[in-house]
Amino acid sequence: MKVLYFDCFSGISGDMTLAALMDLGVDELSFRRELDKLKLEGYTLVISKSIKNGITGMDVNVILTNDVEEDHHHARNLRNIEALIDESDISQGVKDFSKKVFSEIAAAEAKVHDKDIYEVHFHEVGAVDSIVDIVGTAICLDLLGVDRVYASKLHDGNGFIKCQHGTIPVPVPAVMEMLSGSGIPLIQTDINTELVTPTGMGIIKCLSLGFGSMPLMSIDRVGYGMGKRETGGFNALRLVMGTMDETDKDTPDEIVILETNIDDMNGEALGYAMEQLFENGALDVFYTPIFMKKNRPAVMLTVIARIKDEEKLADMILRETTTLGIRRSSFKRYCMNREIIMVSTEFGDAKVKVASRNGFTKYAPEYEDCRKIARKTGKTFIEVYNAVLKQVVQG
Repeated sequence: MKVLYFDCFSGISGDMTLAALMDLGVDELSFRRELDKLKLEGYTLVISKSIKNGITGMDVNVILTNDVEEDHHHARNLRNIEALIDESDISQGVKDFSKKVFSEIAAAEAKVHDKDIYEVHFHEVGAVDSIVDIVGTAICLDLLGVDRVYASKLHDGNGFIKCQHGTIPVPVPAVMEMLSGSGIPLIQTDINTELVTPTGMGIIKCLSLGFGSMPLMSIDRVGYGMGKRETGGFNALRLVMGTMDETDKDTPDEIVILETNIDDMNGEALGYAMEQLFENGALDVFYTPIFMKKNRPAVMLTVIARIKDEEKLADMILRETTTLGIRRSSFKRYCMNREIIMVSTEFGDAKVKVASRNGFTKYAPEYEDCRKIARKTGKTFIEVYNAVLKQVVQG
């Protein structure tokens, strides 16, 4: 499986993403041929080699024509951009991803400015840049044949920047809105400028399956997309392309465990908290009876989570329980490969979870299906469970 890892040590923007993808070896003629299908006018795209801090990468510049630069009042909204994309001859996959990113950004801008999503305008100068960056990124991913994308934690600057609406804080409001409730980790650095742009944020949020350490893979190529701002350091986006073996059952999976001790909540509230945690992506939630100071009976809440869901679930624990703090540990776990199959028996159909690893297999009939069949037929739960198990083992 071909995997791409975004190393966002200096943030992410649309042009940095496109440049880094080109640096991975995308054929420029093939890329331009696909981009021309968009029938977007009023710009010239310059793709060139660049050296920063002694490291070679790529730089992309969208140079606007005089007509576009002088027309400050013309703007496109989400509906205009979707129509432009839909009416082109680019592949359906490129269309779908491009529209997804634009919808994500427009939704964030609409929330920030208290407007309908289709009332938000991408002003012409920014719109052309964003269209080229977003659609160009989708084209590159398609040409590279990428199967999965992961990313590091995001790094942004601080302070304020000037924009069309005046002086705004960093991270900028649209980026903060896209981060809200996403579980995507953000590290704010002491660099006094914007590092994560709304376009870059929209791309990586819609693209990455997780945010954290680079997954175990064989590295094939590395690409650098150079940033435009002078940050006092190496301002670039690094992309690492590699191969991940889906059949490698010995590769451990990284998880996070969140724990806290609670001695002042009733059972109903604890049950509700558990339901909320499961509904928001927790892999497992359980309570362990403990004794706290002065021999007070209490429970320890343990939540097992994916790294990308860590902050969201931690916030939920603090909101839904009486605790004032949470302990956090990271672990690696070994998992069996799992799939769900449907089995037909004399009593009815039921789903079965099949788990396999290193030549051995386990079967677990789905409780809810067995329960429904037992109630419908009058058979005991054990009779139904054994009938399902017998059928799946016999094949």
